[in-house]
Amino acid sequence: MAKEQEVERIAKTLDKMVHKKNTDGAIYLLRELKSMKMSLETLQSTRIGMSVNAVRKQSSEEEVQTLAKSLIKSWKKLLDGAEGKAAEEKRREGSPLRSSTSKDSPGSSDQRKLPEPPTTPTTPTTPKFTSFPPAPVTTDSVRTKCRELLVAALQTDDDHKTIGTDTENLAAQIEDCIYQEFKSTDQKYKSRLRSRISNLKDQKNPDLRRNVLAGNISADRIANMAAEEMASAELKEMRKALTKDAIREHQLSKVGGTETDMFQCGKCRGKNCTYTQVQTRSADEPMTTFVLCNGCGNRWKFC
Repeated sequence: MAKEQEVERIAKTLDKMVHKKNTDGAIYLLRELKSMKMSLETLQSTRIGMSVNAVRKQSSEEEVQTLAKSLIKSWKKLLDGAEGKAAEEKRREGSPLRSSTSKDSPGSSDQRKLPEPPTTPTTPTTPKFTSFPPAPVTTDSVRTKCRELLVAALQTDDDHKTIGTDTENLAAQIEDCIYQEFKSTDQKYKSRLRSRISNLKDQKNPDLRRNVLAGNISADRIANMAAEEMASAELKEMRKALTKDAIREHQLSKVGGTETDMFQCGKCRGKNCTYTQVQTRSADEPMTTFVLCNGCGNRWKFC
């Protein structure tokens, strides 16, 4: 349990580095991971593979990239070995026991055996961490094309391989949720699909795609999320800053100023205006007059 908590701590630290786009010190965390004896349960519960892969892509240090690749490769061998072992045990349990018959007749020296059915070699595969219920099949060409575009968006990078997600099934789940809402492939349906595809493909917003692949964001949830909810952390901060600026500008325009009918608005031709004078140039230059139309909100500068 203590080791699992330590791996989880390292995973969270690596995720923060990727989010801040600063992977300084990642090499020490990777070396710490290399010295640990990793178990299949720890890999699956902490999803450390996703974090290490994200750092590998983010970092420009060759040593970090090399060590991250080495760790991922060794962990995949562990996963493949576990899957192969499970498949072999299952095959053995299902195989009929060999049996022999008694001699057919006196003097016969042959001992016959029941023929064994041919065994099919089992190819180890990476176990699926994330599973989804089967999606309804569709023969509609528009819906099929939309599902293909969603698959391409979900496979923008290699995260779907690291997580082990069936992207075709997941894409079908998302598309079906949207279709069930609109009950047709009209313009609203297509606009909703385009919005999901665009956000899932966004290279600057990998967290959204990873959360959908890992099942942290369900197919029904991503199908109904607003654009603001899907936006990356960077874009959310930018929008927040712009909103603050807009509020500040609006408040400044309403606070202070002098009402006058000396100016005529070039937009609505009204004369109900408020003006404010600000010293924007050197002290020996005249002040700049900013005028606000109280009728339509039009603003202009009067020198």
